Amino acid sequence: MEQIKHTYVEVNGLKLHVAEIGSDSSPAVVFLHGFPEIWYTWRHQMIAVANAGFRAIAPDYRGYGLSDIPQQPDKTSFVDLVNDTASILDSLAISKVFVIGKDFGAMVGYTFALLHPERVAGIATLGVPFRPPGSQKSHQLLPEGFYIRRWQEPGRAEADFGRFDAKTVVRNIYIMFSRSEIPIAGENQEIMDLVDPSDPLPSWFTEEDLSAYGDLYQKSGFQTALQVPYRSFKEKIEYPKQGSSDPKIVAPALFIMGEKDYVFKFPGTEEYLKSGGMKKYVPNLEIVYLPEGSHFVQEQFPDQVNQLILDFLDHNKY
Repeated sequence: MEQIKHTYVEVNGLKLHVAEIGSDSSPAVVFLHGFPEIWYTWRHQMIAVANAGFRAIAPDYRGYGLSDIPQQPDKTSFVDLVNDTASILDSLAISKVFVIGKDFGAMVGYTFALLHPERVAGIATLGVPFRPPGSQKSHQLLPEGFYIRRWQEPGRAEADFGRFDAKTVVRNIYIMFSRSEIPIAGENQEIMDLVDPSDPLPSWFTEEDLSAYGDLYQKSGFQTALQVPYRSFKEKIEYPKQGSSDPKIVAPALFIMGEKDYVFKFPGTEEYLKSGGMKKYVPNLEIVYLPEGSHFVQEQFPDQVNQLILDFLDHNKY
């Protein structure tokens, strides 16, 4: 961990934190996190790829860890995060990169691969499959208490989270998202009420890990993290025309899915993956299922995930 260096990069009017390890001359791998994750979620993978001869870069998104954001965070969009990623790579003089994305970081990665295909040597994603634009219907089939629907409502999550310190909020989300059940609150419940104070952290997530997250969110709050992705799902993204067909990710691709990830239970998700639906849009795709994997497979089973990623990088090394 002490070999990971931390810098700030000026990007689109913001000073963004970037964690990095590995030689500047090595093939580059950019890691894009989900929520409530930060760069730290990739600690195991960053060290593994650097030891294997790659350059690992993990940015924190705009607003994460910043106590003074020089723009309205509610204007932040998926395209902003894609543009930030491109600008960070430009500032580091990286023209081509492997993209590793988790959860909504996977969604940013997919969009980056569609908008900048010439820059992507390969893309590996965890937890959230690629779906073509306009096909995100499963959220509408779940009850009003579904956590995404609650967090899309301006002010609802802020009031819910505001009852606790940042560390407790992250603790509750890590416990909740590590379960195999979809987080759905009752009519008279808030999402934070789904976790009891006596519930233990997952065995693979320590108090020291929790403090790394809590310290960052204590400075930044959760507003930007709630905006993207939860309040920007309906954002329309213009992809380059690919004839009359749906947009396709043509780069070599790996998708890792824990079979005990609650996302696997979203309506239609298992059928979509196991029927080959994702391969229709990502033709050069390999899918690997981890039978005991939760939503945080990269932290839960780091050795297994590291090996899958290293095999993918070695096979497609440029």
